[in-house]
Amino acid sequence: MELMTQVLSTLSGWVWGPVMLALLLGTGIYLTLGLRGIPQRKLGYGFAMLFAGRRQSAEPGDITPFQALATALSATVGTGNIAGVATAIHLGGPGAVFWMWVTALVGMATKYGEAVLAVNYRQTNSAGQHVGGPMYYIRNGLGEHWRWLAFLFALFATVAAFGIGNTVQSNSVSQVLAESRFAVPTWLTGLVLAVGVAVVVLGGVQRLARVTEKLVPFMAVVYVIGALAVLAFNIDGVPAAFSLIVTDAFTGTAAAGGFAGAGVLMAIRFGVARGIFSNEAGLGSAPIAHAAARTDSPVRQGVVAMLGTFIDTIIVCSLTALVIIATGAWDSASTGAALSAEAFTQGLPGPGGAVVSFGLVVFAFSTMLAWSYYGERTAEYLMGSWVVTPYRVLWVIAVFVGAVAQLDLVWLVADVMNALMAIPNLIALLLLSPVIFRLTRRYFGG
Repeated sequence: MELMTQVLSTLSGWVWGPVMLALLLGTGIYLTLGLRGIPQRKLGYGFAMLFAGRRQSAEPGDITPFQALATALSATVGTGNIAGVATAIHLGGPGAVFWMWVTALVGMATKYGEAVLAVNYRQTNSAGQHVGGPMYYIRNGLGEHWRWLAFLFALFATVAAFGIGNTVQSNSVSQVLAESRFAVPTWLTGLVLAVGVAVVVLGGVQRLARVTEKLVPFMAVVYVIGALAVLAFNIDGVPAAFSLIVTDAFTGTAAAGGFAGAGVLMAIRFGVARGIFSNEAGLGSAPIAHAAARTDSPVRQGVVAMLGTFIDTIIVCSLTALVIIATGAWDSASTGAALSAEAFTQGLPGPGGAVVSFGLVVFAFSTMLAWSYYGERTAEYLMGSWVVTPYRVLWVIAVFVGAVAQLDLVWLVADVMNALMAIPNLIALLLLSPVIFRLTRRYFGG
């Protein structure tokens, strides 16, 4: 077991190393240039399409464009927005936040391209549902001789789902509640989570979409209001926080308090890594949800999809970062969720800590819902429609197991599989980029 842990740790360091981060960031830059900045320039249009997409329509698909985005946001707005941001600041300094922003801005083009391809190459399964994602646009877009690459993506995603999207999430929640003043037993947390997930997941994609379209706005609004309240009470520190983020991105951060200091390369490395971990641009997960949207336009769904990266990182992650920096908690010895909790409690004594606990619990729950759909679709691609019901049952059981088990090895496996998902997806995005460019020019003109 110890040897396996060492091997996986080494492998995780390699697959999430500079080459992978450069490939993820480079793909976003290439698509941004090839699209002439349309994803960034059409941000307002994207929000207009999002609100228009709340309505039911007769266009092909299973869920509304808004529900598709809500489902995708359920997966991305998670523990990375709380613990991930804090870890990036702890290891890379305040300057890491600037590189998270850069990653998100170019990641909008990546997420846009993923959704365009997902809708363009989607198909219907034996149940008449619209299915798509990297495995389908690899096979249908690149041809049958690329089927092996589609298989690899589906395999990596199916395994990663049970880690990063299931057991890791329920474990995080059970640990937070067990260590809170309520001292909730892990088995009780696991049972409640499993029942909650079962009620939603066993009802299929329509029930999941109905829940996420209400849950995501609610959890986002509560967390955003909590963060804004902290910043309002610490308004004097906000301008200095922005200044620190920008200057330290290019100069590095000197040691201060419990913070050991970090150079510019550390800021870039952890800013990019945690930004991608949070918004999942390039990993290939979100297009699985967007493929089910009711739309006859791949581009229209693409501009809705790119909002996920903007909302996740530019809005939610930024608020967490500003709270941590403006309150001065960033240079303490804490890291991860503990650092975020310390900052919120320090900035808003009393309810501040509750905001973080609420965020961790609800964000993790929503992530388990969305990733159940991702894993279900990739498993279906591998084994056929018969696997859907057994998969859902197994998913619910895994929620409980994750809450009560020790997951050191699972964390590592999930981390590796999550990175390996990106490789087939990025290859497909680059090879199919002419299709993305052509469909975009046809829609917007020019």
